[in-house]
Amino acid sequence: MIPTNEQENYELFRDALSSTLLQNMALDTPKERRRAKGRQNNDRSRIALEAKEKTLRSENAEDSLGSSDAEDLAEFIDYLSSEIFPSLPTTLRALSYANIQDDPSLSDTYSVPLTLTDTENLLTTLLPSVSESLSTYALIPNTDSLPNLLAPVLESYITAASTPPPLDRTSAAQATECELCGREHVGLSYHHLIPRSVHAKVLKRGWHKEWELSKVAWLCRACHSFVHKIESNESLAREWFTIERLAEREDVKKWVQWVGRVRWKAR
Repeated sequence: MIPTNEQENYELFRDALSSTLLQNMALDTPKERRRAKGRQNNDRSRIALEAKEKTLRSENAEDSLGSSDAEDLAEFIDYLSSEIFPSLPTTLRALSYANIQDDPSLSDTYSVPLTLTDTENLLTTLLPSVSESLSTYALIPNTDSLPNLLAPVLESYITAASTPPPLDRTSAAQATECELCGREHVGLSYHHLIPRSVHAKVLKRGWHKEWELSKVAWLCRACHSFVHKIESNESLAREWFTIERLAEREDVKKWVQWVGRVRWKAR
């Protein structure tokens, strides 16, 4: 079971693993496969192999997997991810841009590209069943190939996990709707989630990091005005500094439900 505080990074890792495995499967060629003797086959491993073989028999990879086969393969990838991710070092599982700002040594510890030694060191506590399963079902040639398979996975995960969050969700030219009420074709304004008037106090009190001060959301003028009416700038900075937190408030929910009905058609 993946802890709640690691769920976001787990999903990043699963996406990285999925991308690598699917690319390898698409480039693979059909060959005779033998299962290891005297070993109970995991159902999800068997399902993945069957889905892979169907992929390889098809001339068109885009049409190779039916919906049930794709679901089976997704289940197997999820299974592998749930076996591999918990075995990674704690600091790697919790890696984030914010953590790197607090502990710059993490940037050196998890710099990419990884060497073979780096990868092997990160996999020292990996369960043997993972490499055996991948090897048995021809996803890797042999158990010694596991670091080569997982190196690009780990590199992709590290890059995704350590990337700084966008300072704003989109540019003015790209913004198409209010991030609270969802209305389109209305004027949008630039709302600093941590109001500029309290930036000095925010840094002095340690409420947020300096790199977080430029986070913004695009709100319609009505929602922008409403947000500043319900809380002071200091309160917005301390408690209501994300669009998700604002959207969870009961008064905001009622406001959004009401103002969201006022819509204009595109001209």
